[in-house]
Amino acid sequence: LMIKGHPCKCTEVSTSKTGKHGHAKAHIVALDIFTGKKYEDLCPSSHNLDVPFVKRIEYQLLAADPETGEVSLLLESGMTKDDLNLPTFVKVGEPTEDDKKVVEEILKAVEDGKEIIVIVQSACGEEKIIQAKISDPK
Repeated sequence: LMIKGHPCKCTEVSTSKTGKHGHAKAHIVALDIFTGKKYEDLCPSSHNLDVPFVKRIEYQLLAADPETGEVSLLLESGMTKDDLNLPTFVKVGEPTEDDKKVVEEILKAVEDGKEIIVIVQSACGEEKIIQAKISDPK
């Protein structure tokens, strides 16, 4: 769901009783799907919430640069996608533990010459590598 303009994953919802003015309130705690930052919101339980359209796409990784964080991914069309970075190279905030693990996995697999499929999550015009699947080259 969207909280303060950020696509989030809900972790906790609690509702309060209807008050003097007759609206039950919902207290929502959620984590940003890109940064892991915690957001809270309080809204009447009768209101609707916006839900971001989140896509997960798998790409084959062609190259990853540990210095600049740039990655090159292979699209289904045979073209390359070069506008993404490794998850530890973040624009806002600090990288999460999961980001660091994914980057370690990717860089080790690149060194070992393995085939890497990365899963890219995208929502609200933002994209991020969230997972890597590693296999031996065919």
